[in-house]
This record gives sequence, C-alpha cells and structure tokens, in this order.
Amino acid sequence: MSSGAAAGSRRAVAPLTTAEGAPVEVRRSARRTRTVAAFWENGTAVVAIPARFTAAQESEWVRRMLAKLQRQGERRAASGRRRPASDAALAAHATHLSGLYLGGRAVPTSVRWVSNQNSRWGSATPADGTIRLSDKLRSMPQWVIDYVLLHELAHLLVAGHNAAFWKLLEAYPETQRAKAFLEGVSFATARGLAAAGDAGGAGGSGGHEPEGWPEQDGWPGDAD
Repeated sequence: MSSGAAAGSRRAVAPLTTAEGAPVEVRRSARRTRTVAAFWENGTAVVAIPARFTAAQESEWVRRMLAKLQRQGERRAASGRRRPASDAALAAHATHLSGLYLGGRAVPTSVRWVSNQNSRWGSATPADGTIRLSDKLRSMPQWVIDYVLLHELAHLLVAGHNAAFWKLLEAYPETQRAKAFLEGVSFATARGLAAAGDAGGAGGSGGHEPEGWPEQDGWPGDAD
C-alpha cells in the first residue's frame, strides 16, 4: 500500500469537546509532574496534565477533569451564587462574562436592570454600547441571567441573529439549557400558569427561544 493510500485510509479525529459542545484544550507541561488541573479560559475547557502522561493516562484524566468541571458548574447553578443585585454589580459581572466567553471583545458602556421591559428579557443598543436587563430575571437562576447577559453582550459584536451571532454563544455551556428554561417560562406565563417574576424554580425542555416574544428566532426584541 502506498503512503498516499495509507494516509487516505486514516480516520479523521473529531475535535474534543465537552458534553455541552464547548471546545477542550489539553495542555502538557514538563514542569507539572504529579498534579492535573482543569479550568475555563475564554470559553474553552482547559485540562493541564504532566508532559510524561501516556495517551491512555491523558484520555482518562481528561474524562475525569471534564466531569469535575461539569459538576462544579451544576453546583454553582444550583446555589445561585454571584447574583448581581445592583447595576454596578451587573456591569462588573458583564465584564467578567465577556472576558470568560467572548475574549473580552464585548465592552458595554453601561449595563443596568430596568422595570419597563414587559415584552423582552433584555435589550442592547450596539450604537452606544448600552445593555438593559428586565428585572423579571432577578428571581431566575444565575445561569439563566448569565445567558441573557451574554446574549446582549454578543449583540454588541453582531447586531442580528445570524450564524455568526449564535457562534459567539456556543462557548457558554448553559446556552441550550437556558433557552429551554426561558421557553418554559414564556409558555407558562402566556397561559396564565405563572408570572414571569415567579420563575425561580421553572424548568423547560427543548432548544428553542421563548414562545410569545416576537423577534427573529423568537428572541424578544433585544437589539434596539
């Protein structure tokens, strides 16, 4: 068999991702001899391992550490920590999320809670860099608030809901879960089963944007 035929017979290796589809990077270090670490960096799950690890050891420890990252994310989501109460805290949290998932490229001029948005969860004005979040989100889980905030931050980079826009949100591991949650809230609210502000324990399933909030892809008029 020729070398060209052998090369053609090799199977392509799919890029490594988390269970939620976020990219994974394995970093080998000669200075790291015994310990293994995992952390998020700009939307990528990074697993740091000793350079001496065999392929089998790498595979096993990457599996373990990705599972650990997932458990940590689930515990943070369940506890609802870091809920930004003030506009200043919300703006600081937006800067943190931009750095974590958008490479720090989305830089809002102001981020604030508002009480006059009855038909949208959030809104962004790319022309002046301002972001507003409905105070109906306050009682919702932090991972839902983070998704809406990231959605608006992404609009500072891409105004519409095109493929480039949704690509920006792929790094956030709770995107599909939060979209389903908001869909469930909208469904229940539209049918008088619950008020939007009482959604702290609401759930949902599927992967669509909230029903009843008119905008491209169903998102509630978020790009002014």
